[in-house]
Amino acid sequence: MSGSKRTIAKVAVPVVAAVTVGAVAYAGNLASTSPMHDSTSSASAADSAHASKAEAGDPGNPATWRLPIEAYLPAKADTRFIAATRDSLIDECMKAAGYDQWTPAPDLPEMGGKTLTDWRYGIHDAGLAAKRGYHPDAAEQRAYDEAQEAGAVDESGADDTTLKGCVAQADGKAPSAQPDALAQQISDGSYLESMNAPSVVDAFAKWSSCMKARGYSYAKPMDAGDDSRFSDPYNVTDEEIATAKADVSCRSTYNVEKIWFDAEVALQRTAIAKNQAALDEARKTIKSAVAKAKSVNAVQ
Repeated sequence: MSGSKRTIAKVAVPVVAAVTVGAVAYAGNLASTSPMHDSTSSASAADSAHASKAEAGDPGNPATWRLPIEAYLPAKADTRFIAATRDSLIDECMKAAGYDQWTPAPDLPEMGGKTLTDWRYGIHDAGLAAKRGYHPDAAEQRAYDEAQEAGAVDESGADDTTLKGCVAQADGKAPSAQPDALAQQISDGSYLESMNAPSVVDAFAKWSSCMKARGYSYAKPMDAGDDSRFSDPYNVTDEEIATAKADVSCRSTYNVEKIWFDAEVALQRTAIAKNQAALDEARKTIKSAVAKAKSVNAVQ
């Protein structure tokens, strides 16, 4: 079959944007925010404690840290594995329907933070800041933008009804691994609330004073990266680089990222304990999705 061409592209968000602040309605104390609820854990206390364990990895590298809530969110490797399995199923279905030229949209290249915690608390790599200010590596940025612009050209002429039918078939055999709403809310909410923790407020104040002594006026670390003057990844100015270098230095001097991380860990542990049963179910759903994808691959 043949028909008109169309450009398709996978929707992807770099890990650096893992904190979707605007995506949830958040107010009040994290541990009691609706729709959270008190529950009794369906797993053993030991199993739950192990699952929600926080890890600091290299104390000097936030990219190696792991928040407790990550035990209840799909791992990047699992998400990619399931997505590849689904692409294969949809591809087979489309070809069986007569659309031999159909190809799934390619994954977008990685850009910026590589883990949930990598850029969660802002920039931390002095070497990268000295080259790119508040922006990702230039090659990563270019590859990502080019891939997003190009997308994948579908020359099969497939109609939406056929595609939706094939997607529905894939859903039945290998459901996608979407982040659980409650787990995502805890992740987003703890980030927001952690900025009000006394230890974090104190660290921010010290960072702000450090920056002011160097000629920069920002109240909080994230304010510097959000400066509208530094918004263009293809025009990284000397001023941006100088600001970013001072930012990283002041962060390091007052251990801002680790203090912030520790505060968020405490909030997440409280929220997880109050919602353990629901989160255990979310973890089971993720494991089930991975198992189904493995089963599909085993018979292909």
